[in-house]
Amino acid sequence: MVHEQQLLKSLSQHFGFATFRTGQQQTISQLLADHSSLAIFPTGSGKSLCYQLTALHLPNLTLVVSPLLALMQDQIEFLQHKGIAAASLDSTQSKAQSQAIMQGIRKGEIKILMVSVERFKNERFREFIKQVPVSMMVVDEAHCISEWGHNFRPDYLKLPEYRRALNIPLVLLLTATATKKVKNDMAEKFHIEQQHIVQTGFYRSNLDINVLAHNEDEKIPYLVRSIKELTGSGIVYVTLQQQAEQVAKQLQAAGIKAAAYHAGLGDETRQNVQKAFMQNQQQIVVATIAFGMGVDKSDIRFVIHFDLPKSIENYSQEIGRAGRDGAPSRCTVLANLDGIATVENFVYGDTPELSGIQTVIDTISAEQQHGRWDMQELALSKTSNIRVLALKTLLVQLEIQGVLTAQYAYYADFRIKLLQSEQKIYAKFNPERQQFLQQVFSAIQFKKVWGTVDISVLVAQGVNRERVVSALDYLHEQGLVELESKRVMQVYDVNKALLDQPGLVEQLYGYFKSKEQSELKRIGAMIRFFELDRCLSANLAKYFDDTNVPEACGHCSVCHGAVATLVESTKRTLPTDEHIRTVVFGLQKHLQNGAQSVSSDTILRFLTGVTTPLFTKYKLKQLPGFACCEGHRYSVITDKIRQLGLAN
Repeated sequence: MVHEQQLLKSLSQHFGFATFRTGQQQTISQLLADHSSLAIFPTGSGKSLCYQLTALHLPNLTLVVSPLLALMQDQIEFLQHKGIAAASLDSTQSKAQSQAIMQGIRKGEIKILMVSVERFKNERFREFIKQVPVSMMVVDEAHCISEWGHNFRPDYLKLPEYRRALNIPLVLLLTATATKKVKNDMAEKFHIEQQHIVQTGFYRSNLDINVLAHNEDEKIPYLVRSIKELTGSGIVYVTLQQQAEQVAKQLQAAGIKAAAYHAGLGDETRQNVQKAFMQNQQQIVVATIAFGMGVDKSDIRFVIHFDLPKSIENYSQEIGRAGRDGAPSRCTVLANLDGIATVENFVYGDTPELSGIQTVIDTISAEQQHGRWDMQELALSKTSNIRVLALKTLLVQLEIQGVLTAQYAYYADFRIKLLQSEQKIYAKFNPERQQFLQQVFSAIQFKKVWGTVDISVLVAQGVNRERVVSALDYLHEQGLVELESKRVMQVYDVNKALLDQPGLVEQLYGYFKSKEQSELKRIGAMIRFFELDRCLSANLAKYFDDTNVPEACGHCSVCHGAVATLVESTKRTLPTDEHIRTVVFGLQKHLQNGAQSVSSDTILRFLTGVTTPLFTKYKLKQLPGFACCEGHRYSVITDKIRQLGLAN
């Protein structure tokens, strides 16, 4: 057990701090007493230090699961600057870089390894990490584990199983945003006891929260005026990528140093924008939600939401990037109901059609052999017309119901290039291993330089697949061969009796419709929050189960007497009935030429500009009339196509 004075000495020695922030010491002490813990601290309150300092006092590797590459890179740079051996394994690295990191981990030279949750699907990574003793698993942005959370990611549901399979004794969950329901769900999944949940206050007295009702045409003039009055750097959040570009250009035209940032830009462009912002060469970043989680800048003086955020949880994370240095900072929402349809329609777009779910069930039934099903995610997404994230959710639901049991993932294709002759490679091993390698090499078909490994031949000979992969990876690590792997296949066991049960498809569809309604209610709750006539700061804190707040903060727009009432800037008018008919007939003709039936959902998505895999396959975005009803609510368009007799 590490005592308080030892922890303070370690804190000072490695991080240069004299004291802990609220909640840090309790969390670290619990972990060092072998108690898995959940830490819920506001953004910028030092959650990361809880695992960083703990890791230094644990005997083996600390494995950190993080949802964002930029976040990993920032934290690794910070740790390395402090003289702490940390690294990541990610897709941006060269083979030589990843090889060097794995060797460093094997030798015990690296204390902290950061990976994405998707890395666990990598068969080669799992075989490697199985051989390494791990003291603690850390899950950053842990609310992604909960189906009730705002950023639920199905792959995170598998982390408890990965922890069990790797026999990791200790877990730390970290998040800034968790309602009571989400908090309890996270703790239950990792068997964390209530007394080991550390939750500090959500309320931050230095943030001035303001909700201002503005028509769309008033936003840019207000934005220019307010930014010129404000000092320091800031973030302007928008919903769509093209908006980020447009708003940035309008600010630049007004003489403000602004740049756009969104997922549609190249990696180098995004990195340059972020770097310029961090170094105060760029005052404003106009961004979609792609910007933020990896940005650890303490002196952001203002965050302005040009559009409505996606939810209260997203809003709280985004304003949490302001004023991390404790200095007064302003958070403003320029609110109206114009963008509400766009936010809602994103939700509708994620709900699979009944026919799509039926396709998945039929595919499993047709492709499974002796109770085993090998699945390639992207191919099934295209076949079923279900977005990848929704497909992952569907497969997780089938796991929860016992229809599927996830076994492992593997690369369908391995290629190797010899960097030394076969004889020189064999000579480095004892006779038993030489014989095994000769067997492996006999299953490789070389074409000039590269050879394809036919693992199925080896498996048919009774060779363990994991042993083959581990051997190939070891040869690659030692610089004896170059190894390439691609086409990830997910392997499931199938319970045929449960798969064939009546009503399964309808039940799954009902789950997604329920989730859809839950998300729509979340949007409704956000609108109600922005129209509150009671202290915004207090009610935001209470939403996240923090009741230890003043009833009136004295520094939000409501406390200043300004209650917002949100309206639409202008009354939207639909295209004419004739135009809608023409557009829909064109869509139907195009798809029928491709032997594809046209569902009501496809028509709705086409008119509102919400895409699915089908749109890419048949190039529907290029057809006349695509998104001609964008900005109108689904319910309005649904009524209209029924009225026109266009719905199935």
